[in-house]
Amino acid sequence: MSSWIGDVKGLLEMWYSGQEGGNALADILFGAYSPSGKLPCTFPVCWEDCSAYGTFPGTKDNSSYMDDLFVGYRHFDAKKIAPLFPFGYGLSYTSFVCSDLRVGKFSGGKVPVQLVVRNTGGRSGAEIVQLYVAKAGTAIVRAPNELKGFVKVELAPGEQKTVMIDLDRRAFSYYDASKSDWTIESGEYKIEIGPSSREVALSVSIRW
Repeated sequence: MSSWIGDVKGLLEMWYSGQEGGNALADILFGAYSPSGKLPCTFPVCWEDCSAYGTFPGTKDNSSYMDDLFVGYRHFDAKKIAPLFPFGYGLSYTSFVCSDLRVGKFSGGKVPVQLVVRNTGGRSGAEIVQLYVAKAGTAIVRAPNELKGFVKVELAPGEQKTVMIDLDRRAFSYYDASKSDWTIESGEYKIEIGPSSREVALSVSIRW
């Protein structure tokens, strides 16, 4: 894609659209519907940027996957590699703004996260708000940030809604093989809100 993406005004990825894909494509191209999908994977600039480069396809029908925790966006973030399109990325015919991020105290097995999403454009549309958790100053091997929650909200032009995402203990945990159990590392965690893995619109720190 990198050889031609700069020469086009737009790109629509339809994936496996099924028998109604033609109607859906027409609705989007002619403006009857505003697209709201987000990428479920990272699009690299080149094959050499991928986590499996260097081990795939292997030799003698054997391939060793050495990615460990760093699969997909976690690899690109850890290695500070700029992707062509990041995980969670997607455009719309309208625009959205997130504000008023609030994180409550751990209670009833949950950490409540609340924010306001507003449609700032002139078209109705849907935004998928993504929540990532990042451990500051970790003593173990962890990804820089991890998707732990998301919510899709449909909004008319100028409309805003308050959305909630509840995080349980697992959202802050790592698997400790020596204990055969999930463990929370004490210290500071960042709650990050954004439209993709590479765009942080709001953030707040909490402590365990």
